Amino acid sequence: MTKHGFYPRHRDNEVDASPSFPQMEGETLAFWADNDTFRKSIEARPAGEGGQNEFVFYDGPPFANGLPHYGHLLTGYVKDVVGRYQTMLGHRVERRFGWDTHGLPAELEAQRILGIEDVTEITREGGLGIEKFNEACRSSVLRYTNEWEDYVTRQARWVDFSNDYKTLDPNYMESVIWAFKTLYDKDLAYQGHRVLPYCWHDRTPLSNHELKMDDDVYQDRQDNTVTVGMRLEEPLVEGSDTGELVLIWTTTPWTLPSNEAVAVGPTIDYVVVRVPADLESPVAGQDVIVAEGRLGAYAKELGEEPQIVKTFKGSELAGKRYFPIFDYFDNADHRAKGAAPGPDGWTIIPGDYVSTEDGTGLVHIAPAFGEDDMFVCQERGILPVIPVDEGGCFTSEVPDYQGMQVFDANKPIIVDLRDATGPLARVSEGKRAVLVQQKSYVHSYPHCWRCRKPLIYKAVSSWFVRVSAIRDRMVELNQEITWVPEHTKDGIFGNWLAGARDWSISRNRFWGAPIPVWRSDDPNYPREDVYGSFKELERDFGVKVDNLHRPFIDQLVRPNPDDPTGKSMMRRIPDVLDCWFESGSMPYAQVHYPFENQEWFESHYPGDFIVEYIGQTRGWFYTLHVLATALFDRPAFTNVVSHGIVLGDDGRKMSKSLRNYPDVNGVFDTYGSDAMRWFLMSSPVVRGGNLMVTDTGIRDTVRQVLLPIWNTYYFFTLYAGAANGGKGYEAKAWNLNDEAVVSVLSKMDRYLLAHTRSLAADVKADLDCYDIAKACEHVRDYLDVLTNWYVRTQRQRFWDEDSAAFNTLYTALVRLSEIAAPLLPLLSEEIWRGLTGGESVHLACFPVISDLVADDALVSAMDEVRDVVSTAHALRKNHHLRVRQPLAGMTIVSEQAGALGQFAELVAFEVNVKDVHFQTPEESGLRANIELSLNPRAFAPELRKLTSSLFKAQKSGEWTVNEDGSCVFATVQLDGQPVVLTGEQFLVTTTVDAEEGQAADVMSNGTVVLLDTELTAELEAEGYARDVIRAVQDERKNAGLHIADRITLNLVVPTDRVDAVNAHTEMIAHETLALHVNVEAGEKLTVSVAKH
Repeated sequence: MTKHGFYPRHRDNEVDASPSFPQMEGETLAFWADNDTFRKSIEARPAGEGGQNEFVFYDGPPFANGLPHYGHLLTGYVKDVVGRYQTMLGHRVERRFGWDTHGLPAELEAQRILGIEDVTEITREGGLGIEKFNEACRSSVLRYTNEWEDYVTRQARWVDFSNDYKTLDPNYMESVIWAFKTLYDKDLAYQGHRVLPYCWHDRTPLSNHELKMDDDVYQDRQDNTVTVGMRLEEPLVEGSDTGELVLIWTTTPWTLPSNEAVAVGPTIDYVVVRVPADLESPVAGQDVIVAEGRLGAYAKELGEEPQIVKTFKGSELAGKRYFPIFDYFDNADHRAKGAAPGPDGWTIIPGDYVSTEDGTGLVHIAPAFGEDDMFVCQERGILPVIPVDEGGCFTSEVPDYQGMQVFDANKPIIVDLRDATGPLARVSEGKRAVLVQQKSYVHSYPHCWRCRKPLIYKAVSSWFVRVSAIRDRMVELNQEITWVPEHTKDGIFGNWLAGARDWSISRNRFWGAPIPVWRSDDPNYPREDVYGSFKELERDFGVKVDNLHRPFIDQLVRPNPDDPTGKSMMRRIPDVLDCWFESGSMPYAQVHYPFENQEWFESHYPGDFIVEYIGQTRGWFYTLHVLATALFDRPAFTNVVSHGIVLGDDGRKMSKSLRNYPDVNGVFDTYGSDAMRWFLMSSPVVRGGNLMVTDTGIRDTVRQVLLPIWNTYYFFTLYAGAANGGKGYEAKAWNLNDEAVVSVLSKMDRYLLAHTRSLAADVKADLDCYDIAKACEHVRDYLDVLTNWYVRTQRQRFWDEDSAAFNTLYTALVRLSEIAAPLLPLLSEEIWRGLTGGESVHLACFPVISDLVADDALVSAMDEVRDVVSTAHALRKNHHLRVRQPLAGMTIVSEQAGALGQFAELVAFEVNVKDVHFQTPEESGLRANIELSLNPRAFAPELRKLTSSLFKAQKSGEWTVNEDGSCVFATVQLDGQPVVLTGEQFLVTTTVDAEEGQAADVMSNGTVVLLDTELTAELEAEGYARDVIRAVQDERKNAGLHIADRITLNLVVPTDRVDAVNAHTEMIAHETLALHVNVEAGEKLTVSVAKH
């Protein structure tokens, strides 16, 4: 419809009462694109001298070989809120998008496309080859870039795709190898042999932090546990002619061929049990050794009442030798000094980590497959045997199981132990190990976060960052970072830093930045060169270098300068860098530091802000912090939001197969992006909690936030358009810096604008400390003031064309649009442009409203009036008295009775009562009943023993409530101090005794509301007349009438209600703009309206 008056200023048609938010958002997005508004918002804010006015934001790079999901949506909204807000503060905020393009996710996708199951299909003779495989990786990693751009644009997130960075770019990779060389030169990068989480499917190790990022890395897995008895070479019990069986327990039977030691707790009590010969047990008639505290777990095998023949400490067992379970490494060569395991193999050794929580209290040690095992064996000079290859299969060193995947080998190993077959048959009975017990066992087990296969722990050669050398400094620098939520700093992140281990950064894969280390291929002439730039490579190899990817970088070969024969060559080691090293290099690599932008980077590092989900405390946040500390001795960022996880509507992880979450595009098409943004930004998820995404929750956002704002805007434009006989009223924003303007504001206008000022200040304070949810809460509270109070109570002023009312609501709506612009960018844009005719709210500054408009006394009094009205409405509802039904009166008992008295007429109108009385508590003579309820379920354990004493003190009234809301019991003491209850541990309720014909309630601040509930015939008649008015207004709306249209009204009312309607015909005509009212008797109320 053609608009009336001036609004909306940016459209020719009038404001729609029931808009399609998605359609409207699409129009705004199209306007931004045509107007180039994002670029203008950046260019309008100068960088300042030396870039001092820039706000540096790091955009964590996603992989583009998959479509975005809710996690990306959530993180993207936080990034956009902060970027828009900082821009409105006047800062220049460049927002470069980034792509993570290297690493296993890219390789696995390429393998899937190429149909490759085993990486040997790439490397073997006649195979695909690294060059073709990496070409496939390159083409797959940016497969969905267009979809990503469409998705990010639709969510109204402003980001620069044209100036994006990619980790595969040569300049980016050059900065990455510079970082490695710098670490190497500082002795912070080294090659070592460690036991690491290892993915046999992907044939590469993982870093320890990759196991701690997501809860679903650990999944329940059912395995078989076995208890095996191994024979001591010499008996411990005097008089015995054979050694006892030492019992060990393991959840990984496949590691038993690699057993090299047994660990015991030095202070743990161990026993020798003589098993009865007639007991149905694999060890019947044998002497066995087990921790005394574990006897109960082996009652079936050792007897219900085991015969203990000797007791001793674990320290007394240390040094005893036993016969190996398998004979694979039991020969002179492997027992020799310097060999594996060496002369101390198959010995009992002490270990402080041994416990009696499970197993036998004696720990099976296979140093190649357990981190603690490796450490304890290194201390004893026991070297590891590693009979498992890169694919997790047994090698020829274990011929009986050669080629078997280790998990598949569990069953045949257990069978051979049980039946003394296979390799066990080769061991004489006097030395042979015995299978004592076998059980099914469900335990939480780590899986690869990329391919979801169960991991193993395996000793591998890897390059490491020496995190242990900078760990204390990392902890110190963490104190310079502001974390949201705050507890993350010294909690999950701080604790992780305190226990951080050296970081494995090499991967024996193909697609990634190379480890720039070249070595001599002749050990007789050792040499190691490390490169950190194209220039250095070109200097030594004499060729132009512009591609650091394999296989091209591997083709750089030169003679070894330290070999006088000239025969040995310098060749690059084949490993590539962990992609986490590359993403952790993002701050400097995206600007090609130190080769370019050196001055800019050093003056803008650390960055001002980053955001990712909580798991990145062990991922990107962590790697950024490690590299920043190691390279620059400073944090990488100064402010960080670590948000929680979005879950499906059933509380489980989002799953396509379960269909437990609303489709993102479906939400955009049904409710719009702003609804989704508000739903996420106002939730606990941005404070580190988790959030279930439901269609209902998003729909409620539209109903509770977007529609109230829109309806207020619609109300303003409707009445402003109807003013001056349809010519309209052109409102002006009040100059609130002018004391003369502020001083003449009515109390209600002053009240609304004082709240608007507080909203601007509160939201600024919230967003300054990145508390987005709190900012949303403040906006939501303000909407209640704006829509449910100001507009509702002042509606008549707009009908009366009160210019002050128009100017006040205009001012409030314009400022609200500016304040909410980062939180509701599309809705705010539509309303702001509609009101002001300006180019964009996102080119405006964040409002700072003058203190002149503040009026604490007025706000306090009016807030209480609102609460009084709300309480009165609740009393009406509880007593089934509809608001349209007039009541005789009400009494308000308040400490602020004097201040509230000036609003008596307002309260009477809102509550629909004929008379309002205000009294102080002293004047009222009312007696309050205060009751205390205790909630023992919420008591701490130390308080529960005092429960009876607390109830006794409760009944005798020996308690007080402090100003902070806590409850103190002076006569009940804990540790010499009075007991103090807080939170849900207690509840104080206050009631008053109402007289007959009254309803009463006590507000939280102690104010009492007394409502007269008795109805007279006159009151009931007026109430029915008001019901008729409501029915007429509904019919006007159904007929599509404009608010200013006059009507002829025909009413058919029940016979017994005709007198009531006739008595109030004048009121009905006035309220409904009826020039003529005809009333007839009938069976039920029927309304007919006709435009006059």
